[in-house]
Order: sequence, then structure tokens, then C-alpha cells
Amino acid sequence: MTDIATDYVFAETQGAPGAPLVVTFHGTGGSERQFHDFPRQLIADAHVISPRGDVSEHGALRFFRRTGEGVYDMDDLARRLAAMARFLQEAKERTGAERVIALGYSNGANIMAAVALEHPEIFTDMALMHPLIPWSPAPQPGLKGTRILVTAGERDPICPAPLSRQLIDYLTAQGSHVTQHWHPGGHEITQGEVDALSTFLRQ
Repeated sequence: MTDIATDYVFAETQGAPGAPLVVTFHGTGGSERQFHDFPRQLIADAHVISPRGDVSEHGALRFFRRTGEGVYDMDDLARRLAAMARFLQEAKERTGAERVIALGYSNGANIMAAVALEHPEIFTDMALMHPLIPWSPAPQPGLKGTRILVTAGERDPICPAPLSRQLIDYLTAQGSHVTQHWHPGGHEITQGEVDALSTFLRQ
């Protein structure tokens, strides 16, 4: 398996010395601007970095390849999570942040979760909006104590609720501090999710 050397296009807003670093990850078809401005509304002095997915699926930007809806190219995911982990470590060192908060939606939540499963030391807090991890991860004791918010839709056709609950159960079993927010709809982001995310980031 060959490593991927990725020079991500990204948006960056510099924060105050010692302030948290917030990393935002867009969903399929989004861009680095999708969530970039949101964290500073809640953490005024935060560093914010938002990478752009470098995989095109019929013109829609993603962070890794898939062969069908909910079917991941696992070799590609392994290479791209390694590249993302390097990017994030460099950002963490550049900002000097001790608290690193990750926020991602759909495909963005999935690359974030995949990185955390292999490199749990990178993030202290994670907000996973509509994640889909369609495999059974190995135990990861490094996730113990990580603050995690999972938001999901009961009728999400892309991220089925049973798989979301399996992920929540897995994260809880690793000793993570998991908060969950459900809405009765599908894959859309609701105002209730935004409120839950705001509360999570302010804590």
C-alpha cells in the first residue's frame, strides 16, 4: 500500500495563543467553507482549519473513495486517513493547541472518525454529524476520555440509525464521553443539531 502525499487546499483562521484548534470537515459535495466560519461564532479566539476533500466523485468533493452508497474503498481510506493524520499533526504543532476539536458532517465525519480510530491522540473533542462506519472497529483504548457528540436522523437513508447506534455503543465501550442527539428526519442537518453542536462546542 503506497502512501498518499496530499497537499490539501484549506481555509485557515488564526486564533489567539493557547486557544483551541477547531478542524471542520465538509460533507460530500461541500467545500472547505461549509463550516469554516461557524466555530468562531462560539469560540471567538479559536484557530480554525478546514481542509478540502481531494477526491472527486462525479464532481462532488469527498475525503476518500467509495464503490457504492455505504461501500467504502478500504485501501483508499487507509491511505487517505494516514495523509489526513499527517496534515492534522502539522496543524496541531503549528498552532500549539492542546485542545483540538473536530467537527464533521457525513463524509467529513467519516474521515474524522477513521483518523481517530487510528490516531486517537489527535482530537480531544469530536462532533460527528451523521457518521457512517460500516465495519466493526478494533478496540481503541486511546479514545478513553474523548468528548464526542454524535447527531443522527432516525430515518436517514444514507447513515442508517442501527449503524449509528452501533457506533455510539462502540465509542461508549472505549470509555469516551458520548452525547447523542437524534431527530426524526433523514440526512439533513436540523436546527436541533445545530443547537446541540453549539452547546457541545461551548462546554
